[in-house]
Amino acid sequence: MNHLNKNNYINTAQLKEIMTAPPMTAEQHAIIIRKRIKDRRMIEEAREKRTGEDDLFGD
Repeated sequence: MNHLNKNNYINTAQLKEIMTAPPMTAEQHAIIIRKRIKDRRMIEEAREKRTGEDDLFGD
């Protein structure tokens, strides 16, 4: 099975664009971090649900 890895840290911007862009505000940073946490929790919950469904006979 071929899995594609999504890396949220890859940036294809040119160095000049990065160096001349205004710094990120604390509010912008918080929004990005909250979204990453939300996405990670959603994935973890889906994994837990999937493993729970696989355990048909339970303990």
